[in-house]
Amino acid sequence: MADFFEPAGRGVQHASLRAANRRAVLTTITFSPGISNAEVSRRTGLAPQTASAIVTELEDDGLITRGDVLRGRRGQPATPLYLDYAGAYGIGCEISWHHIDIILINLGSEDLGRYRRDFAYPDATTVIAEAAEAIAGLVARLSPAQQQRVAGVGLATPSNLGSLIGNVDAPAHQLEAWRDLDLRAALEAATGLATTWFNDGNCACFAEMVMSPPPRPANLVHLFVSTYLGAGITAEHTLWEGPTGNSANLGSMLVNGHDGHRSFGHDIASTTALGRRLAKAGIELPVGNPSEWPWADWEAHIAPWVEASGSALAEIIVNTGAVLEIDHAIIDSTAPQPIIERLVAATEQSLAELVVIGARRPRLVAGTLGARATPLGAAQLTMFRKHFSRDLSDMLAAEAGD
Repeated sequence: MADFFEPAGRGVQHASLRAANRRAVLTTITFSPGISNAEVSRRTGLAPQTASAIVTELEDDGLITRGDVLRGRRGQPATPLYLDYAGAYGIGCEISWHHIDIILINLGSEDLGRYRRDFAYPDATTVIAEAAEAIAGLVARLSPAQQQRVAGVGLATPSNLGSLIGNVDAPAHQLEAWRDLDLRAALEAATGLATTWFNDGNCACFAEMVMSPPPRPANLVHLFVSTYLGAGITAEHTLWEGPTGNSANLGSMLVNGHDGHRSFGHDIASTTALGRRLAKAGIELPVGNPSEWPWADWEAHIAPWVEASGSALAEIIVNTGAVLEIDHAIIDSTAPQPIIERLVAATEQSLAELVVIGARRPRLVAGTLGARATPLGAAQLTMFRKHFSRDLSDMLAAEAGD
């Protein structure tokens, strides 16, 4: 099956679309490290002279670097081309229901710094100043020349965070404060950096896709069990964001609960749902990083929650597969990896029990990024949209066997 990134896809020859050709060439080099000039031309469909000129331009701009000439092979000696990780930097800023998480990465997605704090709710009166200060501290780690290569800030939040802030029992004055706050514009003004908003579930999905080894799945559903159920979808190699960036809101899909009633996925497969189970036993869900919660102490409540979550996740996967041809499903969470593995196993068991008509079950795997996924994806998307191919037509792979 064709990989999402390898090769980048066919370029176009029209002079006004040189930027698209540049994106196609850079994407090809990025996800085919060590590729030669001739192979770039072949894979992108660009004339050799055009491809060579773009490669030189990208090298001059500090986005790629050349390796040592390879000799002793058939044909002319070839010079391998590689992405220059110092060519650009991105910042991902996740502001969520119970935490803020900010990451600085280079063009190779290497972590260069991170800031995280957990809280009972995001305070609309202080969160911008806190984020701006943290971002300034991360950017200060770069040299003045490197700071000029920061692509911007990717802001990742749940959709409608401000209007739904009451879901996390925020004080009444916070409802009004959030109603008056344009989070993206305020963060851009405070940092002086171009800021783009992304849905948090889409960010986590994109990060998992980018960090997966090739061949990357073309049709993927990504489910992220956190305060609520985040989700993202790739369809035919493209992140499915929709016109407002809010598509793939799979947590709002109705599923069958174990009590016989229909419920939203958010109300079953989430740490909020776990918190309700604990509350009935007189246990308060702690404020803090879920990876540090005393999960073993809660086993009597964890086991039924995992079972119920697996059933809900399986139904969501099957329903999504009835609309889109999904070949992979990934489940990740802010919970520790052993809990993620149990969620995957419970989902696998429930999938086996569901009757599926006219569709094959997707391959189900555990995510690998955990809480890092969302801010990482936000930073990656910021750089990706500035430097790399974005349209499906720029992503088409070469013929099989090329």
